[in-house]
Amino acid sequence: MLLGGIEGGGTKFVCAVGTETGDILTSVTIPTTMPAATLEQTIAFFKKQEVLHNQSLAAVGIGSFGPVDLNPQSEHYGYITSTPKPNWGYTNVAGTVQQAFPDIPIGFDTDVNAAALGEHRWGAAQNWDTFMYMTVGTGIGGGAMVSGRLLHGLIHPEMGHVLLRRRDDDPSERGVCPFHDNCLEGLACGPAIKSRWNIPGEQLPPDHAVWDLEADYLAQAMVAFMTTLSPQGIILGGSVMHQQQLFPMIRQKTLALLNNYLRHPVLEHMDEYIVPPGLGDKAGVLGSIALALAAAEDSAR
Repeated sequence: MLLGGIEGGGTKFVCAVGTETGDILTSVTIPTTMPAATLEQTIAFFKKQEVLHNQSLAAVGIGSFGPVDLNPQSEHYGYITSTPKPNWGYTNVAGTVQQAFPDIPIGFDTDVNAAALGEHRWGAAQNWDTFMYMTVGTGIGGGAMVSGRLLHGLIHPEMGHVLLRRRDDDPSERGVCPFHDNCLEGLACGPAIKSRWNIPGEQLPPDHAVWDLEADYLAQAMVAFMTTLSPQGIILGGSVMHQQQLFPMIRQKTLALLNNYLRHPVLEHMDEYIVPPGLGDKAGVLGSIALALAAAEDSAR
């Protein structure tokens, strides 16, 4: 089965064709420029792959930056909606791809929900049916699966915008989010780190004060999500989480903030509870292929 996947980000679209076993056959990165040009290049890639593989796509999955409309009954289903990304507001992403491939199912979800689905299929969440995936990078977003189903709700989770207690020794006057002074994304995303010291996080040493502050903010969020969703585990990905020293710090601070309120044998092994993605940096694009596979399976029923 030939499956197409689109990891649609605000900076780049990663497009791939793969199989139902999670193997990527070919991938390409397309800069996110104007919507028409970006989607035209995306569709051209898949058309070319059908020719090269002498096989039609069985389905395409799209994991998109947002906000997006996930309600199939809505007139704007499949759209990126009120995004701050210039020129992309109310872009019909899923509909444009469907028009190019009218005879196959199209799966559509947030980029982080797609990554969660990929981790559930082939990565770190294979033994969990209620968990969350969070990416910490240029922005912060979270996806969740509850009892084996991706969480949508009124719109979809926007976990990067939970409000936190800003630490007194934080050298910044406010977070970088234009909507909230002290939300998780505004205080802990990559640009927030750079705004404090005028140096990208990847250029700061592992023992820099930034990482204790970063771990504190992420631990506050972990407690909020643990007490709300009761996940069986939490996966933390994204470029900021390439700083491996963060994981033990976040685990320790999370336990300290919980203060023995939540008790379960699993929480005695936090190195198995708050974990990196099993799929690494391919979680997003493999998640989009997992969306395609789910769409193909639903269509076959």
